[in-house]
Amino acid sequence: MTQPYYPELSPYRTGLACRCPRCGQGRMLEGLLNLRESCEVCHLDYGGADVGDGPAPFAIFFLGAILLPLMFLFRALFDPPFWLLILVSALLIVLGTIAMLRPMKSLMVALQYRKKREEFGIPDDDAA
Repeated sequence: MTQPYYPELSPYRTGLACRCPRCGQGRMLEGLLNLRESCEVCHLDYGGADVGDGPAPFAIFFLGAILLPLMFLFRALFDPPFWLLILVSALLIVLGTIAMLRPMKSLMVALQYRKKREEFGIPDDDAA
């Protein structure tokens, strides 16, 4: 039996949308951060995917680059008490990191699928 043809999809588009990197249709995650066993549409096994704690530093660094200038601007414009500045900063960092972990984890799985297909049970076509 021949394998169905799947077009080469952008790992950035499928990863950030939390969709299957092979078909682009099935959901990759269930719950907040749990990776599914397999795609519900094309049945790609996600067992070979291992991103570990990789998404967390990316989310934190990205948020820091965005939020730090905004917090300086907030301080300069409104001159809030220090405790309010710390409270607002901590809240934005925690909520922003949680919101970014899902797409970052999916993106890392999609990039891993694109670069290391043999870990997903798909033979490497480039091997000679």
